[in-house]
Amino acid sequence: MLSEHPSDVKFEIGHVLFIDIVGYSKLLIHEQLEYLEKLREIVRATETFRTAQREEKLERLPTGDGGALVFHTSPEAPVKCAMEIARELKKHPELRVRMGVHSGPVKEVTDLSEQGNIAGAGINIAQRVMDCGDAGHILVSKRVADDLENYAQWRPVLHDLGTCEVKHGISLALFNLYSDEIGNSEQPKKFRTAERKIDIVTPAAPRKSIAVLPFENLSEDKANVYFADGIHEEILTRLSRIRDLKVISRTSTQRFKNTAEQIPDIAKQLGVATILEGSVRKAGDKVRVHVQLIDAENDAHLWAERYDRQLDDIFEVESDIAGKIAEALQATLTGAERHAIAARPTKSTEAHELYLKGRYHWRNFYAPGYERVREYFEQAVALDASYAPAYSGLSLYYAWAAANAIFPPDVWPLAEEYLRKSLSLDDTWPEAYNTLAAVEIYYKRNWAAAERAFHRGMELDPNFGDLHSHYGLCLSYLGRFDEAIAQTERAMQLDPFFPGTNVHYGTLLFFSRQYDRAAAQLAKTLDLYPDNAAAHEYFGNVCAKRGMSHEAITHWCSALNLNGRSEDARVLEQTFKAAGFDAAVRTLGERQLEELDARRTRGEYVAPAHYVFTDVKRGNLEGALAWLPKMAEEPDWFALQMRVNPMLDPLRSDPRFGEILDTVTLKN
Repeated sequence: MLSEHPSDVKFEIGHVLFIDIVGYSKLLIHEQLEYLEKLREIVRATETFRTAQREEKLERLPTGDGGALVFHTSPEAPVKCAMEIARELKKHPELRVRMGVHSGPVKEVTDLSEQGNIAGAGINIAQRVMDCGDAGHILVSKRVADDLENYAQWRPVLHDLGTCEVKHGISLALFNLYSDEIGNSEQPKKFRTAERKIDIVTPAAPRKSIAVLPFENLSEDKANVYFADGIHEEILTRLSRIRDLKVISRTSTQRFKNTAEQIPDIAKQLGVATILEGSVRKAGDKVRVHVQLIDAENDAHLWAERYDRQLDDIFEVESDIAGKIAEALQATLTGAERHAIAARPTKSTEAHELYLKGRYHWRNFYAPGYERVREYFEQAVALDASYAPAYSGLSLYYAWAAANAIFPPDVWPLAEEYLRKSLSLDDTWPEAYNTLAAVEIYYKRNWAAAERAFHRGMELDPNFGDLHSHYGLCLSYLGRFDEAIAQTERAMQLDPFFPGTNVHYGTLLFFSRQYDRAAAQLAKTLDLYPDNAAAHEYFGNVCAKRGMSHEAITHWCSALNLNGRSEDARVLEQTFKAAGFDAAVRTLGERQLEELDARRTRGEYVAPAHYVFTDVKRGNLEGALAWLPKMAEEPDWFALQMRVNPMLDPLRSDPRFGEILDTVTLKN
């Protein structure tokens, strides 16, 4: 599957209405024919059906007792059609019909009889949605319900049912659509069973695998949450250095902070056999750490310990916990790994606390206080000039912002200076190699050196999900998509709930033009994080490339609203309704151009790439080509994605594009 070539993939997102007659097999033969023909008449007479058919935006898949309608218009179409059918069925009580609606990947295929057919997950899941209902029910998947939630008129008729187990252990979150006029308000029988346990067959978790749940802050001073978070992260970091263990990244375990979910359920979601729980109480220069290691399968305690220590003994506590866990899980440790988990990076407890505060604010990057990351790390190295992780934190602060074109390129030398200092003090700190890879590929354009940095970082910390994710994204710039996907899927195993990794996966699938897979991944991301603006924006880009204009506008509007640009979203939606897709995109481009110019007037840094993408939206290809050489020169990720980003396709036929692209060279 990983080696599947993009040209072999012909899936599109279809909006599917699946219909069947309940009790069809018990009818007499002549009744079956009569009922089926009557149902077909009712369906064909609906306004939604006729409109979609006239616009050639409809496909039909007959079945023995009903059929599927695939609309290539909007998520509302199958629901409107279902409501029209339901109103007409009230005149025919003998016709006991149920319906299911889902949006998902579909494609045209040729079956064994050499007849045209439709296949794909969109069809299969729509049928399973329908199968959960009884006569009169119109059930819709959560995916469809989320789309409909954008429109006020649908909210009163959508009723959350929870989850229903369907074939092959899959569970679906479903909504019942009904009003006083249509639908069936009764709870479906499948939701009334005494036991609806979902038994999903998943591969057994490796015996030597662990997730460290966020530590509870028991300090009287609740501001000490940074300290509890820091101890949690440092124990996890020490464990992740052990190659014989599978260790889930912090960003995914954070999802279960203050959760009511049971340990076995958490372990199943994270794919691990054991869970570490803990708490931290800090009072002055004293600290108490309590931990317990739990076998997730039977919820039994494998080991527990309480540490009452002075604050300057905290590194010994972390090392002891990591060693005891490794012993309990019978993990084999090399000499280097024993040294790594026993490391004491600073002798200054005050510098360490400042470092933990910097890490805490870095993890909450998008919250107010971003500059405090830099300030805390600077204060830490001022107190201890030999504190390698603090220098690494400073280098990451500058390199990340420069690579993403948030800061101007002139901060790269500072990022490199702090990085070299960190490595000179400790060349075994894994995080430094992620930053080194960024410096080498974005700033120095030296791919060979960047790849060496990735590999060295993975040797030092085989469980560092960020490294695999970043490496996968960089491989995608070179068109090495099979390798990119393999690296990113490894990152997903180590950090399944991190929004960044999930969005990166969708991004590189988009770059590889596997639009159906990109859509599926981004839909999954939005199921987890419905307020992730980047996921909405990329999903909109995917939809635009597949000709799904309504969905593209919907997701772009969501991204704009989440980014505080509600007026742009309102104008985009209004223009789309009044003048169509192309006009809406041009209008959005014009508004974005005004914003970019205003930022430059205020003296803010604006990456040339933003002007390129904005001019492409505006249809001003000459303007985009004029900005393109500047985009190619900038040491950021936008320059490197020029070769693969489908959003630049309108420029590729111009010979100047190829000439400019040739200037973006990487040393090998």
